[in-house]
Amino acid sequence: MVAVKAGDVERVLARPDPKAVVFLVYGPDTGLVSERAKRLAESAVTDPADPFQMVRLEGDDVASDPLRLLDEANTIGLFGGRRAIRISATSRNLAPALTPLLATPPQDAVVIVEAGDLQRSSPLRTLCERSGAALAIPCYADGARDIAGLVDNTLREHGLTIERDARNVLVSLLGGDRVASRAEIEKLALYAHGQGEITLVDVHAVVGDVSAMALDAVVDSAFGGDLVALDHSFTRLMREGFDASVLLGFVLRHGMMLLPARNNIEANNGSPSSAVESMRALHFKRKTTVERQLRLWTSANLTRAVRDLGTAMGTTRRNAALASELAQKALWNIALGAKRAAARG
Repeated sequence: MVAVKAGDVERVLARPDPKAVVFLVYGPDTGLVSERAKRLAESAVTDPADPFQMVRLEGDDVASDPLRLLDEANTIGLFGGRRAIRISATSRNLAPALTPLLATPPQDAVVIVEAGDLQRSSPLRTLCERSGAALAIPCYADGARDIAGLVDNTLREHGLTIERDARNVLVSLLGGDRVASRAEIEKLALYAHGQGEITLVDVHAVVGDVSAMALDAVVDSAFGGDLVALDHSFTRLMREGFDASVLLGFVLRHGMMLLPARNNIEANNGSPSSAVESMRALHFKRKTTVERQLRLWTSANLTRAVRDLGTAMGTTRRNAALASELAQKALWNIALGAKRAAARG
């Protein structure tokens, strides 16, 4: 089966191919991966609240005992009905567990595998893209149009509208991770409950409730290789109670802004200064800083940084007690990469 293109995902999710019994949901946006996996699972069963219909398995357990998944998929529910099995993938290869399942598809079960940013050569991704009984669904970070749609739909559900300028600013502040973006919009909707229209003042009061300067300092010190400034700004945000996973989302969004700009520079022999001038949402005071970042980072290194940040976001969510430490480690790795690049000149 042909891999699902990013632009066709919503259509596929609305009407999944009935021949597909395995759905591989993968990509750097862990929040979007989780959201789409949940949507697929809930649409596959008659009662999402029934624990006999909704089954969760850990990827490590499945990899350790490949036949367990086949047995689980062919188990008849206590009260009948179709079953959905969600698997959280790990670094271990799940292809051996899925191969017999795809060869003999179960009659009353679907399997949804949630994975990170898989390379095209990944055995799991290759297996699912080539099988007629599977769909491989990519989840890349939301672009401006996706975020705008998320804003409009979420606020509409709350009976709210938003001023054009407020909407533009809100869209510029979101991205990188779907769950973090949705949480910020929901928080804004709760703040504006009953007033009808959201204004720019509301956006700054809620979404910008943590110092924007401290956020920019984390982002710029990480991608600029300034470890001292990174520690200072990171500690400040943690003391103010800022969510470590959401912070990584802001850093990831910046990395994904740098990546296409750097790709364009390398493909067309462009200049960092010209690339920076085309970034409309970038504050003029940061242009020199971002231009330096574009000189330090290559496309290959930015690709790895974006992938690693996406993985780190998922790890912080699964380990809330260690979220701050895990986020700090991820940011240090980014800063050390920039520092090494600066040392090479």
